[in-house]
Amino acid sequence: MNLTFKGEGDDLFQNRLFSYLQEQLNVHIKEISQIRKQVYKVKGEGLEFILKGFSSYHQFVLQKDVLTSLKQVGFQKTYSFYPLEKNPPLLFEQTYYGCLEWIETSKNEFTFFKRHDRLKGLKLLAHFHDVNKKLVEQYMGKITSFNQLGKWQERTVSFLNNLPVIRYFVQKEIIDEILAWADWSLKGVEKELGVFENGEKVILHGDVAHHNFLRAKNKDIYLIDFDLISIGTPRSDYLQYANRILPFIHWSFQDLTNYKEIAAYLYEKGFIYALAFPTDIFREWNRAIRAQTYLQPSKIQPLLEMTIGQFHQRYNFINELKRFLSL
Repeated sequence: MNLTFKGEGDDLFQNRLFSYLQEQLNVHIKEISQIRKQVYKVKGEGLEFILKGFSSYHQFVLQKDVLTSLKQVGFQKTYSFYPLEKNPPLLFEQTYYGCLEWIETSKNEFTFFKRHDRLKGLKLLAHFHDVNKKLVEQYMGKITSFNQLGKWQERTVSFLNNLPVIRYFVQKEIIDEILAWADWSLKGVEKELGVFENGEKVILHGDVAHHNFLRAKNKDIYLIDFDLISIGTPRSDYLQYANRILPFIHWSFQDLTNYKEIAAYLYEKGFIYALAFPTDIFREWNRAIRAQTYLQPSKIQPLLEMTIGQFHQRYNFINELKRFLSL
């Protein structure tokens, strides 16, 4: 046995988990290493796989069913669940675990820094939507409906509650401007809410960050991590994707029009209003304060770059959006 773990952790817990897996799996474990909280890479006899924890049995079963359905209707660029358990499901210390296919990754990692990767990611996301729309009726009621406005209103309230801490790091004028962007955006989205509620529905991925796109050893791009799936219109995923790539295209509205999957929605007022919402700033500050990592230099520096370093580019971007709507 070679038992290794990355990062900090409870050695006693980790050894108990290892012993539990040896008893419950149909494969002899040779090595286990922690990737992040409740996610492990396991090397067994002749097989490598990911062991991933789920907060509830419902979440475990839902993701397993959705991944199986996706493969059946033609979306192959993701992992599968492995039936390795002797007595499924695996339940250890109030967490359900699933065994997922390990995808051998390329040394050339997927990144939003590269235009080629940004285009590849969008193409894969479009394929994901195009295939999974066949499953919407089947999973209606099992997967929650996405509430774009409600999510952002909650995120705004959390950010406002965290202002006493944020004000120690960010000057008042910048905070006031960011809040003004949020107010303008939310009012516009509420007025144009129909674009997010009406039209053809798909299963949304919900977390189109760069780390959820993997370049495999065979160079194919795979989509992973379906913890935040919901049902809604495709524009919500594309909106999040746009927000993720905008820092890498210097907050240029003109450059954004070169991504056809996103450009298809740039004629909609609701989508334009939504592009102005500072969702990344709110999300990351709320997360840092919740986890109490804002006093760590390695954590606060990216936050300050996002909030202050990119402020003028984003300021010009918001004004460009306003001019576009006034045409």
